Formats: sequence, C-alpha cells, structure tokens
Amino acid sequence: MECQCENDAGAASAGWFLGGSNAQMGAFAVVGYLLYRFSQTLPALIRWPIRFFCYITGLSALWGWVSHLVGTLRGIKNLIKWLSKIWRFLAGSSRDGHPISGTLEKSGLRLILLGPGGGGRTSIAYALLGGDVTRASMDPLKQSTKWSAVVDGREITVIDTPDILGSSLGNTNRAREALRSLQLTSPGPHAFLLVIRAPGSSMSVDHDPIQAVQGALELFGEGVMEYIIPVLTHADRLGRRRTVDQLLEADSGQLKRALSLCGQRPELVDNRPDLPPEARSDLRRNLVERVMEMKEIRGHLVHEVHRREDYLRDKLLDDMSLELAKKIKHN
Repeated sequence: MECQCENDAGAASAGWFLGGSNAQMGAFAVVGYLLYRFSQTLPALIRWPIRFFCYITGLSALWGWVSHLVGTLRGIKNLIKWLSKIWRFLAGSSRDGHPISGTLEKSGLRLILLGPGGGGRTSIAYALLGGDVTRASMDPLKQSTKWSAVVDGREITVIDTPDILGSSLGNTNRAREALRSLQLTSPGPHAFLLVIRAPGSSMSVDHDPIQAVQGALELFGEGVMEYIIPVLTHADRLGRRRTVDQLLEADSGQLKRALSLCGQRPELVDNRPDLPPEARSDLRRNLVERVMEMKEIRGHLVHEVHRREDYLRDKLLDDMSLELAKKIKHN
C-alpha cells in the first residue's frame, strides 16, 4: 500500500508538470538543478530536507530527466572530439602523399657537397633543391655557401664548398672553409656527398678518388668516413660503361680502394644541365633515399667545432646572465 501511494504521488506530480506549459517546465528544471547542486555542498541535516522537498514537488523526477539530457550531450561532445582527432590524423596522412608547398611534413636533411672543381657539385645541388639554386657568379666558389629549400614537404639544406680538397686555396683557407661548412649545418650534417667525375668520363686527367677521400679525412677527422656517399657524375659520357658494376670491372684499383675507405657504394648520376625534369626528380629521390638511410642508422655527425660552439654558447649565456642579474639587483 505504501509503495502504491508513492507511485500515485509521483504520477500526479509528473502529470501536473506535463500538463503545464513549456515555460513552467523549463523554470522548474532550472530550479531543480540549482537546488540539487546547492544541496550537495550543505551538511546532511539541511541537505536531506531540500532533497525531500524536490521529491514531493516532482523536481527530483524532472532533474533526473535533465541529468540524462546533460549526460547525452556530454557523450556527443566526446564523440565529436574523437572523430576530429581521427580526421586530423587522416588529413595529415593524405598530405604526406600529396605534400603542400611551403609546409614541413618530413624531417629535414643537411648535406655538405665536397669535391674538386668541375666535378658537378652545383648541378647536384640544383637537382637536390628542385632547381632553387642561384649563384651571383659562375666563377669558382671562394667560400662555403648555404642553400635551403622545401622539396616534397622536406626541408633540404645543402652546403656547397669551394675546392677544399685541392691545393688552390691554401691550407689556412681550406681549414676555414671546412669548418665554416660544418657551422652552416649546425648541429651537424647528415651526409657528405663526395662529388667527382666518373673514371673515363673526361678527356683530361680523371679526378683521383683516393686523394678526395683522404682530403676529407684530413679536414673533418675520422668520424667523417661513416658519412661519405661517393657521387660519380657525367654518366652520359661513359659510353657503354653506364653502371657502377661496369665501372668497377674496368677500374684500375683507385676507385675500389677509395670505396673501401668509406665503405659506401657510389651513386652514378647523369648531371647534364638539360636533364629532363623526370630524370632530375629520379636523381633527387635516389640521393635523398641514400641520405635518409644513413640518417636513420647514424643520425648526424657531431664534430668538435659543434661541441665547442655549444660550450662557448652556454658560457656566454652564463656570463651575460650574471651581468644582467647585477643590473636588475642594483635597479
């Protein structure tokens, strides 16, 4: 009997609310919400009379409906957040397949080009940077020069060096430009592309690959040997010997010995100025893949000049911080 009375009272109160206007229901919903939330912060002696009042007036039943509605809205909000995260992930994946110019979506690469004059360093830089290379003069470089461009969603930094492997600059300038090239790739290069003419591609004396590798070793230290990728240029002038294996078969021993020093298989490339865009894209892709493989295995070269730079930078920061702190204290 007692339960039947309670059910009748709840039904009567619910019927009263359903018979009222929407404005009444909205007003009582707000009142019920405020009373219920306010009662949660009060002592039990006061909280229970308020809850009993909400029950006998039907506000507790209405508040249950409001609570259910709020819970539903929160679920919808969480679902929208989850769907937005999935959308951002899918949008990022699609941009990787179709990169947008000017956006960095892939890890950058830092390269140093080495090699004697006439080997084709500038043409290799042109291919790597998608043609974004401008030189004020076609005269031989006198100091290391930095170029950067975003190609296929990846920032590529290329340092073209003068003839630091030869003797035309003198030992002092050779050493200076070698260290300058390292500074321009701070915190360190991912690879050194040793650009030389392929044996047999010139009517004059061929470049000496052993001398080039030993020159790099002398300037950059033993650590550089793990980061050298030989690039043999002017493949279009080789006649029938158009593959690396064919070059090695006809080699007198110099190329094989040079390759044994750095432990890397060379890239034989056609670097003609009038190379078709498709062939230039293939050249860039092959070189970038080689550098990426080296980066994944070894990271970047950390030279002594980088360590000293970090030390001097930290020391300068400490000294200037002390001076600034004194001025702030005096003021």
